[in-house]
Amino acid sequence: MKSVGGATALDSREPVAQRRAIDRPLDDRVVAPAPPSDADSIDARLVRQCLEGDQDAWSSLLERYKRLIYSIPVKYGLTQPEATDVFQDVCVELLAELRRLREPRALPRWLSQVTAHKCAQLKRLANRQPSGHADVVEDVADAGDLMEQVLLDVEREQALRDAVAALPPRCRQLIHALFYETPAKPYREIARDLNLACGSIGFIRGRCLGRLRTELRRNGFR
Repeated sequence: MKSVGGATALDSREPVAQRRAIDRPLDDRVVAPAPPSDADSIDARLVRQCLEGDQDAWSSLLERYKRLIYSIPVKYGLTQPEATDVFQDVCVELLAELRRLREPRALPRWLSQVTAHKCAQLKRLANRQPSGHADVVEDVADAGDLMEQVLLDVEREQALRDAVAALPPRCRQLIHALFYETPAKPYREIARDLNLACGSIGFIRGRCLGRLRTELRRNGFR
């Protein structure tokens, strides 16, 4: 397994039921520019520490965004080895460009764009074959539409990850147990694991989803 800056390429699997964590599908929501948040201050701190040569901060930064980076090759239909190569390439470019990053809060978007471009380039090279001019024009248009949709999807997914991470520990654990586990666990098992009364799961679930919606609004969903 390759290593960059002391961090290794990690598993790219996303929770299969992550979008069930809110009542409405994320596809029905509109992403608006997010106001400054705790996530922004975390990024600013990690970037500053990375520039000071802190290897632990570098590892934390990659750990924070590995799912975002890895999710994009998956959306492009790349293989796991290809996704790992893309991840490593993005890490190298991030390390080279970090000092020129003017606004740490723009890091997720920057990572998404760089990763999407690398995936699109790899996909074009893999699918390259003789074709007429019209086919080339159509392929370019399709690639542009795909990239736009991928960037929108990963922004939504990252906003959801940030919102879940900002929840209190009990809510975060309950959300993961209810919506991220495959196969889904029965309430009795979740109550045992979290040391809760089985009859209280539904009530706590409602409160935690309310907190999650609040965090999502803070992250730019309306």
